[in-house]
Amino acid sequence: MPVTFSIKLFTRLAGLAVLIALVCSLVAWGLSSVRHQAWQEQLATPLMTWLARTPSPGQHYHWLPRLYDFRIRDADELNLDAVSLERLGYGHTLVKADQLGPRVLVARPAGGVLSMRLRNLYPDVAEATALVLLWHLNEIPAADRESAAIPLAESLGVRLSALADSRRLPQPEVLTRVWERNIAWYGDQEQGHVLLRLDDGTLMRMDMPGGFRALSLPVLVLLVGLAALVLLVAVRLLMRDLEHSLRSVESVAVRIARGDLEARVELGQGSLVSRLARSFNGMAEQIQRLVEVQREMIHAVSHELRTPVARIRFGVQMIETARDEQALHRQLDGIDNDIQELDELIDEILTYARLEQGGPVFSLRPASVTDIVRQVVEEQGVLHPATAIEAVIPEQSELFSESDIEPRYLHRAIQNLVGNACRYATGKVRVSCLLDEQNCRVDVEDDGPGIPEQEWEKVFSAFARLDDSRTRNSGGYGLGLSIVRRILFWHGGQSFVSRSDDLGGARFSLVWPRRQ
Repeated sequence: MPVTFSIKLFTRLAGLAVLIALVCSLVAWGLSSVRHQAWQEQLATPLMTWLARTPSPGQHYHWLPRLYDFRIRDADELNLDAVSLERLGYGHTLVKADQLGPRVLVARPAGGVLSMRLRNLYPDVAEATALVLLWHLNEIPAADRESAAIPLAESLGVRLSALADSRRLPQPEVLTRVWERNIAWYGDQEQGHVLLRLDDGTLMRMDMPGGFRALSLPVLVLLVGLAALVLLVAVRLLMRDLEHSLRSVESVAVRIARGDLEARVELGQGSLVSRLARSFNGMAEQIQRLVEVQREMIHAVSHELRTPVARIRFGVQMIETARDEQALHRQLDGIDNDIQELDELIDEILTYARLEQGGPVFSLRPASVTDIVRQVVEEQGVLHPATAIEAVIPEQSELFSESDIEPRYLHRAIQNLVGNACRYATGKVRVSCLLDEQNCRVDVEDDGPGIPEQEWEKVFSAFARLDDSRTRNSGGYGLGLSIVRRILFWHGGQSFVSRSDDLGGARFSLVWPRRQ
């Protein structure tokens, strides 16, 4: 997997993780704020409802004004918003926090709003509730206390139990405080308790409702579900992009299947299937090129085969009318040469087709380039005795003569160039080897008429010839240079043509990396 793609994927996953964490944090903070406000009001509701129903709570429980700034106020004095006033009208308990601490409000049925100022809501509500319970329990006879304590505690939203077993007693410092104030708060913010000492010395424990928990099980389930939802949406968006890209590839594939070989996939920036699209376009271009090559080959082959076949037909007709043995042998020799030409043409066509349609399975191995050049020069010297073929191999090139090549095909490429040069040369052909540690270069020059510069690229096209000759002596088949270019392509190199500075004719050059 490419490093760039890995970095992009990591960045997206990290961004997704940050997004999920941010969304969950915001939701958790919002839920926590709402739940905490609701928990505060729910905690204070039993006590405030009890006090609101008491005719004169400030006089009945004389310690309330001194300990909790307890008083009855008019609603207009409280500077409440419309929603808070409406909630008070419905009998809801409100908890309003300011710089001095939480303030608990509730509307009285008889009119006015009860207001209590607390320092710490949970322990202060617990102690105020305990004081109310303590006052009423002291007023109840001991014989009736057990039956009256349970409904009284339920009305105030707490649980009350007698401490008859010494193993249930709290720590000694709690006992010390309860002997001083008759009540003692202990516990923590998750679960609070208040120890009460009645006038007759009876100890009772009041258990408060559970404290506020920001991460309760329902909240955790909700956050996990929310994270899964965000992940699902992100994956869906990512898959939509991927699906769109794949559909574009699919549509182009359908168009190509219907014959539209010009169809290509648009390469999007940062697309997840950009590499697939790039490879697909490369495949489509290769298919289009092969189809065009096939069409050109069929057209050219039909044209190339027509001439020797016509000559063979003509020779056969001449054999029927031959009057002497010399004329018969002449026609037979002509037919044999035409068959040889057909054989060579078929060999050229098969080689070209094999190279164009994916190339041979090259088995590159170290071999001497200079030995191949000398072998080609020697062979072509026998075939073209009227042309002086010279091999120029500097001593420096001999040091780097070994290269990773396919000897048979490289021999074919150099042979085609030397054969072409001999066909058009006036009398001299030069083959030069320029080899170094990195690259190999072979130049084939002749002293012929050369090739016009505007035709330099055309000569490497299949079946392209710069003259109109179709004779066996000078015309050729127009495949030799195409084969040369394809052989160099499969060696990772290239071939090109220019003008020879020394001989004045054409100069064909082969360049490829020395080591593959």
